[in-house]
Amino acid sequence: MKSASRRPARRIVASWFFAVVAAVLLSVLLGERIRNVLFDNWQEAKPRDLAATDVRVVLVDNASIAAVGSWPWPRYYFARLTEELAARQARVIAFDIFFSEPDRTSPESFLSFYPETSAAAASEIRKLEPMDKLFGQVIGAAPVVLAHAAVNDAADGSPVISEAPIDGKFPPKLESWPAELAAIPEIEDAALGHGLVNVRPDGDGVTRAVPLILRASGKPRTGFALETARHALGSDRITSNATYIRVGNRTIPVDAHGRMRLHFGNFPSNRIISASDVLGNSPELKADEFAGKTVVIGLAADGSSDIAATPIRAEEWGPLIQAQAVDTILRGGWLERPRWARWVEWFVSGTTALLALGIALFNRPYRVAFALTLIAIPIACLFLFRIHGLLIDPLRPMLVGGSAALGVATSLFALARADRERLRGALVQERIAAAETEGELQAARAIQLGMVPPREKLRNLDPRVDVDALLEPARSVGGDFYDAVKVDDDHLAVAIADVTGKGVPAALFMAMSKALTGSALSQVRRDPAAILASINEQLLKDYGEAMSVTMLLAIIDLGSGDVQLACAGHDHPIVVGTDGEAARIELEGGPPLSILPFDYPAEQLKLERGETLLLITDGVTEAQDSSQRLFGSERLLQAGTLSIGSASQTCRSVRDLVRDFEAGTEATDDLTVMAVRYVGA
Repeated sequence: MKSASRRPARRIVASWFFAVVAAVLLSVLLGERIRNVLFDNWQEAKPRDLAATDVRVVLVDNASIAAVGSWPWPRYYFARLTEELAARQARVIAFDIFFSEPDRTSPESFLSFYPETSAAAASEIRKLEPMDKLFGQVIGAAPVVLAHAAVNDAADGSPVISEAPIDGKFPPKLESWPAELAAIPEIEDAALGHGLVNVRPDGDGVTRAVPLILRASGKPRTGFALETARHALGSDRITSNATYIRVGNRTIPVDAHGRMRLHFGNFPSNRIISASDVLGNSPELKADEFAGKTVVIGLAADGSSDIAATPIRAEEWGPLIQAQAVDTILRGGWLERPRWARWVEWFVSGTTALLALGIALFNRPYRVAFALTLIAIPIACLFLFRIHGLLIDPLRPMLVGGSAALGVATSLFALARADRERLRGALVQERIAAAETEGELQAARAIQLGMVPPREKLRNLDPRVDVDALLEPARSVGGDFYDAVKVDDDHLAVAIADVTGKGVPAALFMAMSKALTGSALSQVRRDPAAILASINEQLLKDYGEAMSVTMLLAIIDLGSGDVQLACAGHDHPIVVGTDGEAARIELEGGPPLSILPFDYPAEQLKLERGETLLLITDGVTEAQDSSQRLFGSERLLQAGTLSIGSASQTCRSVRDLVRDFEAGTEATDDLTVMAVRYVGA
């Protein structure tokens, strides 16, 4: 007995274990992708507020290209842009633009375009200062940070002498590049700082983080945003750690790759200025627009490739991403996925899985705790995101816990079904044995078969209709019955019904229902809905809600073939055409009789000559084969299934189809079929 009681618990634990393992594997394989989508949705629902940013973005946009000329511009315009911003007291001027090649409008370049220039003119031109040199002088007098690019081919790089002002240890998976592309010496040596602008998107092509520290040519280098923010903060050094970067009074969390995860927002349009407005001293520019501000200069004209996808925008200009990164360092508001987040997620996943197992083993208290935990997990994670910028994944524990609960529920359902079938079988056997001993089955069959009209009587009701019916009680007797009565010379009423329950109680209730039905039909009433309501009222008065009966009632006009029908929870009727095509008539109907007072609707159809109205009980539709598949009603509707001919042939055809489907399986309910073929005058 002890081993038998342990067997269900073992099945539950086994089902729980396999469900948890499957959920864990799914979370490991797809967790990062699903997690990123969730975090992106959070950002899209609540983007970062950038209205108070001190960062300004000057874009070389389409208007600037139209005003100045095609790209790339001569260094003269960059020098003017720098002078103008410096004159307006910009704190830092950061160029997200590469100056790795000499100016194409230098004196030597000009002479190469015009070799026919006279010697005297060429001599005068060569005396002109190259714009690269002049631009370098302007940079030297202004707080300028230049963009560098990390490259994969050492041949494409350029020697970088300056060392990055970084102390401490570095994140373990720092991005490493073979070489670094700097500006030409005339410009490079004059700049206040330099930073790498490389930003690699995630595997799905979305940019979510900006590297603050990288490694190029084997040396640690600062990212463009970090270098710009360092000078804006007036800091000389940067301190690095495996989990954070410290610059000035800012401690910024980074991942293992040295990247800061951004909480993206929509950069305010009034903080984005066209370069043409700066060069042209647009009157719309405030006098103090750039005073004390950090300015990021970049290209955002048609044809630029510096575009990336972010969690909130499918396309975003690279300079705006760098500007958001600078603003995040200066004001805070970054997102952080702590190193301990994964362990917390797995711990909560294990806890929810154990609570799901506790539902099966200890029931109610664990059920409440499990439900509260599943509700609290997403709420807590969303709170941490909105208040503290922490990225904790609620999907992993919900997936593991939900799968564990599903595994437990599946096992409990299987066990309950097996117990139910076992109890049902035992109950049936006990009732069969009792019925055979006490004569219950014989008495019930006698009651049931004695209440329905003989088939010979049905065939002789009226020459304008051909009526037949058959009732084959199951081994466990139920309460099916049928009836057919001529209401008057031109109207025939037919009824078919099925009482809930089995045995003598069902047979007795059937007798009561049959008597009330016969009495109602004999009162020369042609309204099937009123007849059903009358029977229902009487059953409720005499029996209450102890038992119920489904019934389908039809009154046929023998002269025209018009049929009025009313249905009380019974199977829908079927009309069989002269070609054997069968169609189910969907009725609105109402609940079974003896449940509650109800006004049953009456519905109509018309039988043409040779068409047959077929009425059945659930002993047909719920018949089962050895695999416990149900016969259903669709099998009767298949073309050519039913025999075309007399009502008797139709009844036998339905009976034979059901018995062939059962293939020897014992019937569990009565099989009742009634066919009314309209012959006409």
